[in-house]
Amino acid sequence: MDNTILKVSHLKTYFFTRRGVVKAVDDVNFELIRGECLCLVGESGCGKTVTALSILGLIDSPPGRIVDGQISYNGLDLAKCSPKQLRQIRGNDIAIVFQEAQSALNPVLTIGDQIVEQIKLHLPMEHSEARERAMTLLNEMGIPSVERVMSYYPHQLSGGMKQRALIAMSLSCDPKILIADEPTTAVDVTIKAQILDIFRELKAKRQMSLLFITHDLAVVAEIGDRAVIMYGGKDVETAPVSEIIGEPKHPYTAGLIECLPDLSKTADRLASIPGTTPNPSEMPQGCAFHPRCPKVMGICSQHEPPEIVISREHRISCHLYK
Repeated sequence: MDNTILKVSHLKTYFFTRRGVVKAVDDVNFELIRGECLCLVGESGCGKTVTALSILGLIDSPPGRIVDGQISYNGLDLAKCSPKQLRQIRGNDIAIVFQEAQSALNPVLTIGDQIVEQIKLHLPMEHSEARERAMTLLNEMGIPSVERVMSYYPHQLSGGMKQRALIAMSLSCDPKILIADEPTTAVDVTIKAQILDIFRELKAKRQMSLLFITHDLAVVAEIGDRAVIMYGGKDVETAPVSEIIGEPKHPYTAGLIECLPDLSKTADRLASIPGTTPNPSEMPQGCAFHPRCPKVMGICSQHEPPEIVISREHRISCHLYK
């Protein structure tokens, strides 16, 4: 029996600008298994968020457009669905928690009104029933005094409370897939730990499939089952988290792990990957990582690396393993 709930194949999302074509996502492939947490990992600008927005059809067009690839969900290719079909799927089947809760929430509507509106849009509920469900969800997120919070506007809540309210809203219709786009970036360490606990509980209690987007491999180690490492709009390594952390194969993955803080080391400064991420409109020839790679070879600047199968669950795109 195939346990795959979402499959992204050869996805390409480009932005057509006056300065040229920006290849934000350029041939990304991964599968999300039912009940697992799959992490999309990489530095800013690698295409993680654009991949998530492509899945839900939220790319601004123009200038953005999915130019190739498939996004398979329940027999549907989301890349080819009509706007009406996508509106039925968003929130109901696939929900998203955006990175900036303050920007995602409507500043002129109360928290309660926003959650109730989402529920009534997708579920056949009366207002009172939808309101009761909204309060239950907020309570599940660990928000105290939920009746009072229902009447609050976003600016009256702290960053952590806004993020919890946004998670509650995303869960309002019991989606099969929850996409979390860097949900711990704008909060402090304590709130970050609490939000990760919420996601762990959701996965365990609801058997929900999570697509968790982050740049932080420490978070991946805490919450992920498998990870897809992205660079230059491509997936460069896919493996179970234990193998990604313990036996990274791609030089970029190894570099990300080397950058993690380590109290056992006495270095004055944290390690870093030299150079910067490439401009998506001016990608270097060959492997996009070769200008920064410590193991670069002549072929790396000439040809894109093929995908190599290390094991049943471990794939990598690197000339070192050709």
